[in-house]
Amino acid sequence: MEQILNHKVYGANGDSLFIVHGIFGMLDNWQYHAKLLSKSHQVVSIDARNHGKSFHADSMSYDEMAEDIVRLADHLNISKFHLLGHSMGGKIAMRVAEKFPDRLQSLVVVDIAPKSYPAGHVPYFKAFLDLPLHNYLSRAEVDEAFAQYAPDKGVRQFLLKNLEINPEGGGYRTKSNMRSIQKFYEEMIGDFDLSKDAYMGQVLFITGAKSAYVKEEDKFKIRSAFPKVSFEQVPRAGHWVHAENPQEFYQKLLGGLQA
Repeated sequence: MEQILNHKVYGANGDSLFIVHGIFGMLDNWQYHAKLLSKSHQVVSIDARNHGKSFHADSMSYDEMAEDIVRLADHLNISKFHLLGHSMGGKIAMRVAEKFPDRLQSLVVVDIAPKSYPAGHVPYFKAFLDLPLHNYLSRAEVDEAFAQYAPDKGVRQFLLKNLEINPEGGGYRTKSNMRSIQKFYEEMIGDFDLSKDAYMGQVLFITGAKSAYVKEEDKFKIRSAFPKVSFEQVPRAGHWVHAENPQEFYQKLLGGLQA
């Protein structure tokens, strides 16, 4: 039996727009924008495999995660769609464009480049996997324990969305399959090669002005893979562009979708 990604549909009119979150994220992270965009699009917000309420799997290559997106589109009887991906979701989206170019109306990649990145998430895995989550009596206690691994309160709030009440013995547990994510983490942040066949559809890369995830020297590779690419930068925003400056992000995204 084919497994279908957990998803939520907003709106029923206009072209379909699929949204894919980043590592440790889930569809709820995009609820604000999904509701706004549903005025002009049918928005399908997605939990990637091993994240949120989607199925747990023993593998999570970008090829597999791209196939998950297309399988969901088939399940929903959607033949063509716009696709937006943030961070890890941006790499998934680029892989969909490479493998299934005829399914896309356009591609939006948010604050990620087709390249390898340093292993900056290792402390977060330690927090999720080493702390005795089942022993904590409140989210405030968990937050205090997470502070040694994630000093930034905003990052902790994002990470703690992965927790839910543990019905088997109390305390908390993670919704996401942290062990599988950790197992494939090096592959996920490693070299990301695209085929020599360029994707000829419309592409928009949106970056945060305070983020270093996409550098000027990355644009040559991006333009080679996506000849019709345009770039937009959101002021006063870092890697979590859509959360740090949601209004200006929305305007740049909407402009790209309507171009």
